[in-house]
Amino acid sequence: MIILIIFLLVAVIVTLIVYNIHIQKRIESFQNLNERVNNLSVLQDFMKLTGEDDSVESKLRRMNDIVIERYDIKYSTIVVFDGSEYVIKASNVDPKHHETLLNLHNEEIFQDSVNTATPKYVTIENENEKLPYQKAEMGRAKSAMFFPLYIDNIYIGYWIMESGQMHAFDKTDTTIIEVVKDNIISVLKTVAYQDTIENIDRIDKNTELHSAEYLYGKAKNIMDGYATSAVCMFRISNIEQINEEFGRQTGTDIIAEVAKIVRQRMAKEYIFVRYMGPRFVIVFSGVEEGAVEAFLRDMKEEMEELVMLPENEEALDENQVQEYGASPTINMVVSTYYRGTGVEQLTKKLEEYIESAPKTENQINFI
Repeated sequence: MIILIIFLLVAVIVTLIVYNIHIQKRIESFQNLNERVNNLSVLQDFMKLTGEDDSVESKLRRMNDIVIERYDIKYSTIVVFDGSEYVIKASNVDPKHHETLLNLHNEEIFQDSVNTATPKYVTIENENEKLPYQKAEMGRAKSAMFFPLYIDNIYIGYWIMESGQMHAFDKTDTTIIEVVKDNIISVLKTVAYQDTIENIDRIDKNTELHSAEYLYGKAKNIMDGYATSAVCMFRISNIEQINEEFGRQTGTDIIAEVAKIVRQRMAKEYIFVRYMGPRFVIVFSGVEEGAVEAFLRDMKEEMEELVMLPENEEALDENQVQEYGASPTINMVVSTYYRGTGVEQLTKKLEEYIESAPKTENQINFI
C-alpha cells in the first residue's frame, strides 16, 4: 500500500514537473512573440516618425524616447560625427556627463568595437567599481551596451544604452537590440537630406532674411500647421536696369529697402525669405489667396513709391529726386500651398512663371 502511494506521489511529481516545463516553454514562447510584436511596433513608430514634418533634432529625440520607454532602458544616448566633431543627437543623460559620452570613441575599451563594427557589453562586478569610461560618475551607470553605427560601411557614430544595475543586460536578446540599432541607423539615413536642408539655411546680410532653403525645412513645419496657405513670389523686375543706370550698390540698397518695407508689414505668423537675387517669397500661413490681394496691392504701391539716388549723387530737391532717382517696379505671382505637398515644386512653378514674364510686367498674378 505504501509502495503504491509512493508510486502515485512520484507520478504526480513527474507530471507536475513535465507540466511546469511545458508551461515554462509556453511562457518563453509567449515572451518571444511579445518581443517580436513589441519590436514590430517600435519599427512602425520609427517609420511613422520619419515621415512626419518635424525637425531632425526633434525626430531623433522622440526616437530615443521610444527606445527608452519600450525597452525599459535607464539611459540612452545617440552620438553622431557631423563631419567636424562628435555631437549628441539625443540623450536623457544629465548634460554634466555629456563630455564623457562625446569621447567614448577614444576609450580603449570601445575602440575595438568601433573598428570591427561589433557591440560591446561592459558591467561592474561590485558596488565599489566603476565602468572603464566613467570619470567621476560611479553612481549613474553600472552596466552598458555600446553599438557603433555605420551607414553603407562608413562609421558615423555610436549608440550607448546604460543601466543603474550591474549585469542589467546579461539576458538581453541582442538580436532584438540589433534590430533597434538598425532602425536607428535607418532613421539617421532617412533624415540625412532633411538635416542638410535645415542646416544649409543662411541669413542674407543685406536683407537680414532667411535664404530659400528655410522654406523646405523649418518653414514647412509652420506651413503644415494649416490646411492651406497663400504663397506669393515677387521680383524687382527692373533691377537689371537700375544696376546698369545707377550702379550695383544702388540696386543692392533698393533690394534692402524693399525687404524692409515688407518686414514692417509682416504678421509674426507669416514667413518672408529672400528666395534668390531680386526674388522674394512671402508665405501667408493659413490664409486663402483671395484674402491677400488687397494687402499685396497696398504693399506693392508702397514699394514702388521708393526712390533712391546713388550715394555720390549731389543733393537734389524733391522734384529732381522723383525725376532722376531709381524706383523699383514689382511683379507678383500668387498660388496656394496645400498641407503635406512639396514646397519646392510650388516655388519652382512660381519662379518659372515670374522669370518667363516680360520685364515690363508689373502686376499681381494668381495662378
